[in-house]
Amino acid sequence: MPVRLRSFTVTAVVAAGLVAAPGVANAADAWPPIPDYPSPSVPFDTKDFLTPDNPEYWNPFVAKDRLTSPYGTSTRIVCTAFHGVLTGCWQADRDGNPHELVRLPFNAPNVSGSALPGGGPGHYVYPLWETGS
Repeated sequence: MPVRLRSFTVTAVVAAGLVAAPGVANAADAWPPIPDYPSPSVPFDTKDFLTPDNPEYWNPFVAKDRLTSPYGTSTRIVCTAFHGVLTGCWQADRDGNPHELVRLPFNAPNVSGSALPGGGPGHYVYPLWETGS
């Protein structure tokens, strides 16, 4: 993908994340609790995301979960899922504090995954106003 188009795509994804995200970061973010009852949605650690440094991230026909974060997958990421579809994710900052990731309403630049069960893979964005922490 040409550098100019790639830069535009990243800018569009980040702008969409800012529009979709709440206006103020939640200072009380915490790791998702482990249910004290049998549940199919138990939190788990994962690094199974496409990030901008992976060429597949830019392929619109690859239906996998994407992550746009200043930390990539280098810090702890915890997600919950139901039948293989992520329902929420949290990522640690460089100090180990959790921050809930924002799921975009679309898995840009993917164009083929929304017909999959549960809406398919998602695109998660680290809350940008937290990067200075």
